[in-house]
Amino acid sequence: MNIQHFKDYEAMSLAAAEMVYTSVQAKPDLLLCAATGNSPTGLYLQLQKCNSERSEDFSKMRVLKLDEWGGLSSEHPATCEHYLQQHLIQPLSISSSRYFGFNADTKNPEQECKRVQTELDANGPIDICILGIGVNGHLGLNEPAEQLTEHCHVAQLADTTLNHTMVAGLEAKPKYGMTLGMQAILASRHIILLISGAGKEKATQQLLSGEITNAYPATHLWKHPKVDCLVVG
Repeated sequence: MNIQHFKDYEAMSLAAAEMVYTSVQAKPDLLLCAATGNSPTGLYLQLQKCNSERSEDFSKMRVLKLDEWGGLSSEHPATCEHYLQQHLIQPLSISSSRYFGFNADTKNPEQECKRVQTELDANGPIDICILGIGVNGHLGLNEPAEQLTEHCHVAQLADTTLNHTMVAGLEAKPKYGMTLGMQAILASRHIILLISGAGKEKATQQLLSGEITNAYPATHLWKHPKVDCLVVG
């Protein structure tokens, strides 16, 4: 794991964006797995700048949504769908044919997970996987558990996850989550883990210790041969 520390959020975001720029130039149709939340927002803003100021061509890039809150309307502003449309899909003009992921308001979440897994199997592996780390060390919505799930699955959300800024203020919280499994994440060719924000000190300390444990799913990234871990502070 290549661990880099940055003095501020902007510097971290710019470094991550440069990694993505370089990869898109080498492989224009790469598959990017996109996380949501505060940590990757700066990266996506840098990609927008690259698109407008440098005329970087993202016309062939493909995007996969990492996870989604379940039980919310697909138009709800708290969904991962809304976030990605606002920060990545629309600004980079990613067409619907080059974007796939979980539908928040599906009536059959188990079947929805099978559908996304099938699409990933047909279009993968992921070239670049953008990740953040949860307060409890989760990746996507792979929560701490005795056994971690390999494939796309319905996730029971931890209390700390339900306090995430995207959904903390909702009266009706998500009933479950849908997420890529650990096998799909670890099958990615390149992983960029972004760590910023308060409350993640314990999870970050556990990750940087190098000890792999299901109690902190992010520690499994030590098994991967190409992880860039970018940390503010």
